[in-house]
Amino acid sequence: MKWTLFELNQLQHKGLEIDETVDVNDITTNSEIRSIDPVHVIGRADLSSKKVTFHLTVEGSMVLPCSRTLVDVDYPFTIKTTETFLFQPAEYESDDEILHMVEGDVIDLLPIIREAIILEVPMQIFSESPDKEEAAPQSGKDWDVISEKDQTTKVDPRLAGLAKFFEKDQE
Repeated sequence: MKWTLFELNQLQHKGLEIDETVDVNDITTNSEIRSIDPVHVIGRADLSSKKVTFHLTVEGSMVLPCSRTLVDVDYPFTIKTTETFLFQPAEYESDDEILHMVEGDVIDLLPIIREAIILEVPMQIFSESPDKEEAAPQSGKDWDVISEKDQTTKVDPRLAGLAKFFEKDQE
């Protein structure tokens, strides 16, 4: 996913189509991402003498920990991004494009793809059907996880005698 400025100048009239599978497994050092499959990058580049604009779609799947139980959750993602590289420093304004300056003679899209994937990690993710063996415990010494429904129908045993008092009063 690297091109020199010379290569891009040669492709200016032909255009550049991108359809590659990229291994970005090195972003698993991020504590939230447990593993990531190679991602598929599709797109095109619009080339001119002053800039190149990449229109990319990044598709893949990563494994994240469930926010509640810490079991592995498969999280598929699709990221659409537009990145513009300016060949020379100039005053150029655009509200809907992200601008980058070319450092040296090479444009490398891999760091930008990695950054987009890291930004795609959700704040919280929950497993649809957590495995009982790997999930967080549902009870312990003097406590149980209960649902809201169980909470409303259950009468506190300390107040059971009081409930009988009101039943006598209504008869």
